[in-house]
Amino acid sequence: MNIPLTPIRFLRYASQQFPNKVAIACGDEHITYRQFADRSARLAGALRGLGIKPGDRIAYLSGNCHRLLEGYYGVVEAGGVLLPLNIRLTPAEIAYILNDSGATVLIFQEMFTPMVEGFRSQLETVKSFVALDHTPKAAWMVKQNYEQLLAAAQPYHTDIMQVDENALAELFYTSGTSANPKGVMLTHRNIYLHALNVAINFSSDANSVELHTIPLFHANGWGVAHSLTLTGGKHVMIGKFDPPEVFRIIEKEKVQACSLVPTMATALVNCPDRTKYDLSSLTRITLGGAAASPTLVRELEETFKCQSFSGYGLTETCPVLTTAKSKVGLELEGAARYEGQARTGYALPGVEVRIVDGDDKDVPHDGVSVGEIVAQSDGVMDGYWKQPEATAAVMRNGWFHTGDMATMDENGYLLIVDRKKDIIVSGGENISSLEVEKAMLAHPDIYEVAVIPIPDERWGEVPKALVSLKPGAKATEAEILEFVRSRLSHYKCPRSIEFMDVLPKTGTGKILKKELRKKYWSGTESIRPEMATKK
Repeated sequence: MNIPLTPIRFLRYASQQFPNKVAIACGDEHITYRQFADRSARLAGALRGLGIKPGDRIAYLSGNCHRLLEGYYGVVEAGGVLLPLNIRLTPAEIAYILNDSGATVLIFQEMFTPMVEGFRSQLETVKSFVALDHTPKAAWMVKQNYEQLLAAAQPYHTDIMQVDENALAELFYTSGTSANPKGVMLTHRNIYLHALNVAINFSSDANSVELHTIPLFHANGWGVAHSLTLTGGKHVMIGKFDPPEVFRIIEKEKVQACSLVPTMATALVNCPDRTKYDLSSLTRITLGGAAASPTLVRELEETFKCQSFSGYGLTETCPVLTTAKSKVGLELEGAARYEGQARTGYALPGVEVRIVDGDDKDVPHDGVSVGEIVAQSDGVMDGYWKQPEATAAVMRNGWFHTGDMATMDENGYLLIVDRKKDIIVSGGENISSLEVEKAMLAHPDIYEVAVIPIPDERWGEVPKALVSLKPGAKATEAEILEFVRSRLSHYKCPRSIEFMDVLPKTGTGKILKKELRKKYWSGTESIRPEMATKK
């Protein structure tokens, strides 16, 4: 008898094995696994009462909180598909996603009520609007709010044996580049097996305490919503990333681990308030979402006295594919260790990765030859929602093509060189913007940096650096260029530097190079179509 693989089983197991253990710390609320399971089952019952049918998409517009985490289980228990929305998107973008996905229910926090009221008339399929954390204030909302719906509902438990493990369970929309956002379809099986792989790799257990610094609307919450539940660990919520608040919660809840994009990590390292808090419980900081520098890894370990290393993945892979944890038998020391832990790393259990050339042939594992990362994994998506051509473009010959360029050494370690679109082609030479950024981040005055290509009559394009300095720093363009030229071949070095107070970022803190490029490529006919924007 084969039992379907579904994340519903994680919470059921945890509630049986750890019923009285704290499952979620959210502000002043502490919810046990028994309560977590009961609330999720009541959410399932409430959604069934609203008339949702199997496969209906249920959207959340919310920051991290225990109610959104309950959606990860209650929505799926009810037979629905969870659709967390990026709260940093514009109203027009959110309306597009709701219409494209055909969502039938929208559950939203009070702070987003004016936004929802503004785009509500544009929606084509949403029938029920549920107030998440406030009293309904308009006739178009469901009369009972989230808590009232749960209190009135009977717990609903689906028959696990009737679950189709290959059915859609979660839908996440990627950021659009030249086109509209694409919906990434993750199945019950994807989520179940990805969570097992992550839990094994990070050695999660019932004593694990993890802070949800990554928004749960992003890339399956980096898998923590599931991997931590299946082992009975404690979820700690933070509604908005704010360094002093992060430190306060780490001290209060004795947080052991968190995941950060590099811009978040930089903010924590440079926040003077950290000395006011006891952060000794921290044992691991995982970096992902963008390339990290060895300098940042070293600063994190020295500042917080814990292990730090990079991971890599995409929304399309559920998301984690690799990790740069120390590999048994290949332990490094000193500067080489920081260099290794900043790398893209090696494949998780259940994942296979290759580096291939334009003909899908493996490139040599010499740490030098560059190719595209392709992957096979239990977590690779079922495809893009209603976009078979886009799906076929990345799913070829049984492998998912990531669009990330990398090298692989003889020990199976990957190092991302750049995104295909971010490689700078100057005078026929390929320049990795990530390599230049890492060299620049070693400068003590630089807080953040983005290196982009700009048009050049002689070379076609050349690298330019957009730099944000640390508070009080006064480094000049000439000083920084001299610093970089002492570390890199001159053709790789930026031709110019522009100083900015703040670099534009996505909702998860990744620097928006796309936005930075617009100023320089607007109205041009580029040999790189993704750069060109017509006036």
